[in-house]
Parts: sequence; structure tokens; C-alpha cells
Amino acid sequence: MTECKKALDTVIRKSRVHLYKPIQIAEILYAHRIGMNFDPLNLESYRNESKRWRDTVTERLVGRISTSSQKFQDNLFEENAVPPRLIKKLCEINETNNGMVEAYIYSQFKDKLSEISEAIEYVKETNYREFDLKRFISMFYDRPGLKRSIDKIYEIVVFALFETIVETLDVKIRLEIDPSKREIADEFIEFSRMILGIEIGLYNIDNATFYRVGVTNAADRGLDMWANFGPAIQIKHISMDLKAATNVTTGIESDRIIIVCKTCEKWTIASIINQLGIRVKGIVTEETLESWYDLALRGKYSGQMGELLLDYLLEQMMREFPSQDGSLEEFMKERGYTKELSTWEDGTICSFY
Repeated sequence: MTECKKALDTVIRKSRVHLYKPIQIAEILYAHRIGMNFDPLNLESYRNESKRWRDTVTERLVGRISTSSQKFQDNLFEENAVPPRLIKKLCEINETNNGMVEAYIYSQFKDKLSEISEAIEYVKETNYREFDLKRFISMFYDRPGLKRSIDKIYEIVVFALFETIVETLDVKIRLEIDPSKREIADEFIEFSRMILGIEIGLYNIDNATFYRVGVTNAADRGLDMWANFGPAIQIKHISMDLKAATNVTTGIESDRIIIVCKTCEKWTIASIINQLGIRVKGIVTEETLESWYDLALRGKYSGQMGELLLDYLLEQMMREFPSQDGSLEEFMKERGYTKELSTWEDGTICSFY
């Protein structure tokens, strides 16, 4: 039992807030407990099916499913994680104790979500003039249970600020067809309407806006945000050097890349821009983000921008971590998970009611 719990706790500790891998283990144990026909020692008898079991639960609890690579997902069953021999032992422990291991996993999930709730409440309850960006980020960075999700928090922080600024500036995008090409435009009228969005005349005006590519937790090097006026934005909560900059820009097909990072020395910025050419249009560091936040929240125009910024921050937090609506508690009651079920031999007790 000690080896099993240590392996399980390691997977839980290394997981992001959504706990996809631990939940997959919980659903394997649940399926075996209710009589699903598979052999815990035979990984192929449940490797793919367990992903579907997990996805059904996470779709309900967090509104999404894992989009990580198959290789990354299957790392769960390697010897340094929870291999089949430990899955078998966990099944035995779980069934002997009426679902104890399942209850333990979901209680750990609830504990992580409760920490998220504190951050959400901070955004909700704090006056915009008193909001402290450093404190908000530290609520994730300083807590082991949330630190793995710091990159997504950073994305949210950047998106909320950028969207607030372009909305306050009322930035417009004008898409125009050269009047001398009118006859060609008429020939491709369906293309103009469907792809360019130009219905009448030769131009279209739209509001400038930013988009997050996704709210998944996949570990990738791809695009994090893009704007409908051109820039592609890569966000990394790390200190940037030339090697790291080259890695994060690899695979992004854009000649206007903006990198947002924790720190970057001035000479490094110049080196990155020189060596990567015009692809990198700018590098925004955490220091710059903090100064822009301070302007938006306490500057001359904070009355127009402060509440809007926190509204965007809250909206994105709720999208990223939607399990704040009681769905987890309802799910746990349906399964019959109780405090008594989550007591291990080492005395660990997880309370969730």
C-alpha cells in the first residue's frame, strides 16, 4: 500500500489542476470495482478505453477533455508512474475498502479546486485600484498544487490586459479590396462574402480583438494567442534566452511574433531579434506587464479600464477552471464517496464535505 500511495501521490503532485491522469486512474479503479471485464495486469485491455472513461468524467467536471499527445497520456502507465502491477494492487485496495482510492483521488481534486476558488474570489472581491498582480500570480506560483498551471494563469493575465487595452482604445480593423480589382472581386463574390467578410462595397471594418488558441492543458510549444490584426503571441513564464526563443517560435507561421516571458536581458532581446530576424516583433517581460497593469488599474484612465480588466480576468478564470458550480460535489455524492472512505493506513484523511 505504501508503494501504491507514493506512486499515486507523485502523479497527483505533478498533475495540473485538472488532474487528467489521476482521474484516469480513478476511473480504471471504478470500472474494475463495478465489474467491467478487463485484467489490470494487461494494459492493452484498458489503455484506450480508460481514456474514454476519463473523458466522460472530465467533460462533466471541467468542461473539457485532455488534448495531450497519446505518448504523453500513456506515460501514466510507465514504471516511474503507475504501471499495471500497481494498478492491480490499487484495484485490490480500492475494492476491499469500497472505493477508497477513488474517493482519495477526487478529494485531492477538490482540494486543488478550492485553492483555485481562493484566487477567483480575490479577483471578484478586490477593488481594481487595490488589485495586486504579483499577489495574484503568487497564489499559483507559491503553491505546489497549482504551480503546474502557472503557464495558463500567465496566458489569462496577458489576454485580459491586451483585450482591455484594444477595447478601451476602440481599435478598428479595415479590410479593403483595391477598387481597381472590382471586376475580379465580383467574379469571386462568394469568396469575398465567406472568407473576407465583405458583403457590400470593397471594404469591411471590424473591432480589433485577441483570441486564446485554447483553454486546454496540453504541453505544447505552439501558438498561445493571436490577434485579428496580425500578431501571433507566444507566452512562457520563463526567463528567455536565444535557445528558448528559438524553441517557442518554431512552427509558428507568422512574420509578427510577440514573446511574453518572465525576464529577458536587453542584450538578449537585441540578440534574439537580430538572429531570428523580423519574425520577432517584440518581447514583453513580466516587469513591463506589471507596469501596464498598474497603468490600467491605477493610472489616469483606470476609471475606464480597471473594472473591465478584472472582468476579463474573471471571465477567463471561469473558462479555464469551470468546476466552481457544485458539479464535483454532486458527482462525489452520486458515487458515494465519503470521508471515511479516504483514510489510508498511513493515517491520511481527506475531508470533502
